[in-house]
Amino acid sequence: MPKNEGQHAPLEILLVEDNPADVRLTLEAFRDTGSSAHVSVVRDGVEAIEFLERRNGFKSVPRPDLILLDLNLPRKNGRELLVELKAQPELRRIPVMILSTSSADADVSFSYENYANCYIRKPMEFDSYFDIVRSIDLFWSNVASLPARLH
Repeated sequence: MPKNEGQHAPLEILLVEDNPADVRLTLEAFRDTGSSAHVSVVRDGVEAIEFLERRNGFKSVPRPDLILLDLNLPRKNGRELLVELKAQPELRRIPVMILSTSSADADVSFSYENYANCYIRKPMEFDSYFDIVRSIDLFWSNVASLPARLH
């Protein structure tokens, strides 16, 4: 399937995740699936806002095409971050995929009610995790049309 005409290469992803094991697994999965995506990592909601607003050491970072967001984060959790992102006109257009271990209906409902684009439960099996990352990369790199990046 051809890459979308307006899509930039490589896909820029912001991973908001505080668990070092999940960060390693996600980065390894993107690498091992042959993805050309560039993944930036921040550890909590406060760092995510600084990254997205290019403050405090994040002055020259790329604007992400996609945000992978864990809900359970220190300082500013994923729920608070999602609400803040979707309230800011310059950030609300970035798709946000929730990638969480939570299977609580309240978390799923909250995420969609606050304009998350997708909710994925992190699988416990290594191969299943890789399959999910491969699907994310394929969909956002080759199927979905994304808006041009804002600078």
